[in-house]
Amino acid sequence: MTDAGEKVDGDPEADSTSSAYPEEVEVLELDGRRIVLVGTAHVSRESVELVRQVIERERPDAVCVELDQRRFDALSQRKRWEALDLREVIRKRQLTTLMLNLFLASYQKRLGGKLGVVPGSELLAAIEVASQCGVPVVLCDRDVRVTLRRAWGSLSLARKSMLLSSILASAGDAPEISEEELRRLRRKDVLSELMQELGRAMPELKRALIDERDAYLATKIRQARGDKLVAVVGAGHLAGMAEALRERRDADLEELERIPPVSRMWVALGWGVTALIVASIAYIGVTQGPSAAGENALIWVLAHGIPSAVGGVLAAGHPYTIVSAFVAAPFTALSPLIGAGQVAAFVQAYVVPPRVYEFQSVGEELSRPSAWWRNRLLRVFLVFFLTSFGSMLGTWVGGAKILSNVF
Repeated sequence: MTDAGEKVDGDPEADSTSSAYPEEVEVLELDGRRIVLVGTAHVSRESVELVRQVIERERPDAVCVELDQRRFDALSQRKRWEALDLREVIRKRQLTTLMLNLFLASYQKRLGGKLGVVPGSELLAAIEVASQCGVPVVLCDRDVRVTLRRAWGSLSLARKSMLLSSILASAGDAPEISEEELRRLRRKDVLSELMQELGRAMPELKRALIDERDAYLATKIRQARGDKLVAVVGAGHLAGMAEALRERRDADLEELERIPPVSRMWVALGWGVTALIVASIAYIGVTQGPSAAGENALIWVLAHGIPSAVGGVLAAGHPYTIVSAFVAAPFTALSPLIGAGQVAAFVQAYVVPPRVYEFQSVGEELSRPSAWWRNRLLRVFLVFFLTSFGSMLGTWVGGAKILSNVF
């Protein structure tokens, strides 16, 4: 048994095949099984051809691809944007996750657009060639929603702000890249390189996006049936996966698929603010009279309602959205379970639902600031963030004013 690049005693055919592959391919002979890892850049023509050549040459028992069911459906267009219920996404508090996913997909699509390559073409090529050869396809990646939610949940509030700032700052970038540059990047595919850069500043982000998926992919590949497997993955995963496979390490998939609950500290802090404000207004009522308590309650309502409504106006939200932001903000500010932005975004998505073509074009329009007010989906994001910011501002201003009246 040997690692990639090593010769296999008594198997000259395997030796010649291994040596014929470029460095983006690692061949592992483990426990009587042959596992060929093909590292790709997700926006490279050369990667598409390499995938075809390896599968046709190896004729494996199964082809493993770096896709989950949701991404596979999206790539194969068997499940279109019509199937996405935006209101359900908002209700489950996954709007930020959706936005991060769209930003990452947009970055990759713009890179591919400059080369005339659809992102994920090499994964589709792997599926197509496997089908032609009568070879089963195994989807080995973790659900992208779980990955993004684990990544988002691993960050502190300061880190989340830093990440959003970085993504928004790069939204208008027009990356310049050529096939020659891609030859250098293929050992660490474009999107993975972006993640590695972020990971240097935010190790917890890299852990969720890269390291955990290396372990997850390697385990799913080990669980695949067959003595000869070809696995097509982003080149950024190649080294970590190969190491995990060589060491025969099986990850706890159930643990890696678990979405961590909200920190108890944040829950306690949220309810603590609620208790403090309610107790303060009650104390004012006892010591200064009911009218003073009413005045402070009004301060709380206006301090939240006005900036949240202004956020809805700045986002060009529907009148119903603006009214809902004003009404909801004073109450949602007292509960850590729901936010004013969530309510306002839900109303906006209900009264002005995004059209299908706006979902399809959002990748191109993310980089154009004016499109955020024109595209209905992006306007839902604007409503969510601006009304949330207004409510957060109200907590500081209103809370400070009420506490000052107590003392």
